[in-house]
Amino acid sequence: MSSNETIVSLDIGTSKVRVIIGEIHNGAINIVGVGSADSQGIRKGAIVDIDQTVQSIKKAVDHAERMVGIQISEVYVGISGNHIDLQSSHGVVAVSNDDREIGYEDIERVLQASKVIALPPEREIIGVVPKQYLVDGLEGIQDPKGMIGVRLEVEATIITGAKTNVHNLLRCVEKAELRVSGLTLMSLASAQLALSKDEKTLGTVLVDIGAGATTLAIFDQGNLVKTTTLPVGGDFITNDISIGLRTQTEIAEMIKMKYGCALVRDAAEDQVFKVPRVGSNSEKQYTQVDLSHVIEPRVREIFQLIDKEVKRITDNDIAGGYVITGGSVSTAGLLEIAQEELKSSVRVAVPDFIGVRDPAYTNGVGIIQYVYKYAMYQSLEDDSPNYSQNKSAKRPSKTTNKPGAFERFKNWLSEFI
Repeated sequence: MSSNETIVSLDIGTSKVRVIIGEIHNGAINIVGVGSADSQGIRKGAIVDIDQTVQSIKKAVDHAERMVGIQISEVYVGISGNHIDLQSSHGVVAVSNDDREIGYEDIERVLQASKVIALPPEREIIGVVPKQYLVDGLEGIQDPKGMIGVRLEVEATIITGAKTNVHNLLRCVEKAELRVSGLTLMSLASAQLALSKDEKTLGTVLVDIGAGATTLAIFDQGNLVKTTTLPVGGDFITNDISIGLRTQTEIAEMIKMKYGCALVRDAAEDQVFKVPRVGSNSEKQYTQVDLSHVIEPRVREIFQLIDKEVKRITDNDIAGGYVITGGSVSTAGLLEIAQEELKSSVRVAVPDFIGVRDPAYTNGVGIIQYVYKYAMYQSLEDDSPNYSQNKSAKRPSKTTNKPGAFERFKNWLSEFI
């Protein structure tokens, strides 16, 4: 298995660190390996202890390596948090080719030009997302390569982040003896998997409910227009269970995963379990209804906060409704509460790949799809006949001066790291 045929994603969450290995075969993605480990050193989506985070990353990588039998040396890392900001920008360049045909180099130069913006010293650019290209004033172009023109422009969204957060994340990955191939905004990655083209165009809110934080990403006219993070998530439900049933947090999490139901009216009275009490050797018996009385108020509060935040950051009607994903949305009855509180169409996004059919894997699989999409876009510049027939074929490294698609993508992203 060569490096050109695999993409490895790293999703560092509050409760779990997940490593997913995707193999490219005949232009299709196959998930061949998954590794996960309990997160240590992460609180509400932010790194608070580098050494503990490094150990969690190493455990997840080792788990994935043992599953597939390969050594992982480089990863694409997802990034999120309330330090992420979006800024509109505009870039203009003259087409360089004598025949005025727009090539990959021109697209790269205009994207570089769009990055020339004023930034505070504590922030840095971590990504550029083109919204549309303009060729000699003609608007609405998504891919200008091959077109004839003199002037190439781009309207882009610049993704910026706090240097402290970005460098701490990179430091953790590097100390885990991995090379960072690129940073990917989680919202863009999960949208690649979770949202259809029509949903992005109509206007849709992608809600990623993790353990320590909930990330909202609003898409409209095909582009990411707003993103924000709420400091609430599945851990708050677990803490409520721990307090309400007077048990340890670890036991509360296991009870939530096994017996949790977000709707009291759907809970079963005959579903009975025993819980060891804190401070004593005794156990107390509870029913699923008792547990639901603890879970439902918190779940409703989370969606009320989501509804309030969406109304605060956007004035437009969300025609496409809401798409929810993340590790905390698997609880029974949660979708019904979301529909009641948000008063809109809501669906759960789940990766359609064997072994990762769980909303918790949406980000990790989304990173692989996002990287593959942009690598394939840039690979159109490669004239290798082997590649045009089989997109997963190895490129001849000795016979051509052009780098491979993934190598070019890594070089392009390396400027943000």
